Amino acid sequence: MTDNNTSNNSGGGNAGLAFIVGGIVVVLAIVAYFVFARGGMAPETKDVNVDVNLPEVSAPAVPTAN
Repeated sequence: MTDNNTSNNSGGGNAGLAFIVGGIVVVLAIVAYFVFARGGMAPETKDVNVDVNLPEVSAPAVPTAN
């Protein structure tokens, strides 16, 4: 007589673990892109020259009553 009630559960729990590890790898890849590919944490130096000198505007002449 053979026992047919044996179960071979060899991969059920590994699928969830693989999904979690895959998510961690993706997050680390995104972080590595921003840290290494974009120059690290040093901000870019930009020369910003803003001209706030506006031209002088005069009001129109007020008409006089005659």
